Amino acid sequence: MLHSDDLLRYRIDRANESLEDARISLEGSRLRNALNRIYYAGFYIVGALALKHNFSTAKHYTLIGWFNKNFVKTKLVDIETGKTLLRAFEVRQESDYDDYVEYDSEEVLHLYNEMVQFIKVVKKLIYP
Repeated sequence: MLHSDDLLRYRIDRANESLEDARISLEGSRLRNALNRIYYAGFYIVGALALKHNFSTAKHYTLIGWFNKNFVKTKLVDIETGKTLLRAFEVRQESDYDDYVEYDSEEVLHLYNEMVQFIKVVKKLIYP
């Protein structure tokens, strides 16, 4: 069984890997895949933060709600940065499950850049 420090590093590594996968997908104009990986980068980094705070859930909305309640509403994370994870989740849901939804590369690049910043902010909460 993994020690919690090992699991924490594992989740951070998954976030970094997902962000890199998003970048590669974006460069290759695989926008749906990029959107998926952008969201999961945020999901994994917030999962690492949750682990640090002894919170666990398998439900995406529950994790997002926990993050908003404990870090956005308490102003540890500014509102615009805090909205990044929910936006990425909603776009990923639409991209993965809805038919005929198209995105342009500028829109996806903008969300990618927001997620890069989001991850930096969350990492500072993990390792102050």
